[in-house]
Amino acid sequence: MTQPRLVDARGHVCPTPSLRLMKAMDGAPAGSVFVLLATDPMARIDVPYLMTQKNGRLLDIQETEGEIRLTVQTG
Repeated sequence: MTQPRLVDARGHVCPTPSLRLMKAMDGAPAGSVFVLLATDPMARIDVPYLMTQKNGRLLDIQETEGEIRLTVQTG
């Protein structure tokens, strides 16, 4: 398995984190893994919804000191 691709959207508010993740996923082969770093709490809601729309999966959510790390896989 290749390393997850990092998408850094810290310091940005909705909808920027989701838009950056969508742009990064564009054209990626199915099964690709991405890690989104965000500070906007809305990412906890927006990213899982985005993944259902894109037939992907949310693999993990971790939060440490206001930073949210969402790991997703393309469908």
